[in-house]
Amino acid sequence: MANQPVMLITGASSGIGAATARAAAKQGYRLVLAARSEAKLSSLAEELGGADRVLTVQCDVQDSGDQKAMVDAALARFGQIDAVFANAGRGGEPGGFSEADSEVWKDMILTNIYGVGLTLQHCLPALRESKGHLLLTGSAAGRVTIPGSMYSATKWAVSAIGYGVREELRGSGIRVTLIEPGMVDTPFFDEQPEHALKPEDVANAVMYAVSQPAHVDVNEILVRPTPAEK
Repeated sequence: MANQPVMLITGASSGIGAATARAAAKQGYRLVLAARSEAKLSSLAEELGGADRVLTVQCDVQDSGDQKAMVDAALARFGQIDAVFANAGRGGEPGGFSEADSEVWKDMILTNIYGVGLTLQHCLPALRESKGHLLLTGSAAGRVTIPGSMYSATKWAVSAIGYGVREELRGSGIRVTLIEPGMVDTPFFDEQPEHALKPEDVANAVMYAVSQPAHVDVNEILVRPTPAEK
């Protein structure tokens, strides 16, 4: 199986991460699935082929030790990492800058920004070896001004991380893609949005980027729901 590529996905237990795991498995990828919920990961791993093809790792992306252990386990099991999808993230709460819970901000900033940075730092040595592909979950919210949204601010930061790491890696052979979805029907929301993308739609964007030949670097994919009919 050494010729079968390995994709590592953070935030893999549900939503976009789980949908991408399913799509990648169909394309022959071996998988490293990381999330805080080990039970959800185990169920997904069984669905996708069990321990021979899927490694699950309980990982809090805010913890550098967890992230190092994730990469060490991936290399010990599969010997390589060919694609990394830094997908773990969380949403905010209402209240704007005037009234939102600052502890929610703190957790969101540490997950959406610091956690992404740690994923890059720990995964890049393996990606340099494989001349692999780095993908980050940004957002359409990282391209526009949303009143009172700290979440939007974190996704602006993810865009900046993507641009910055692309320049840092220029000439290394590593491709870097920002995946920027609009509203997606994920566990972010207590009630199902009426007009939103499905997680599978975003997974398709990820698989489009990684399926391109090595000389093609898809820098950004902005994908939004088709506007509702009037």
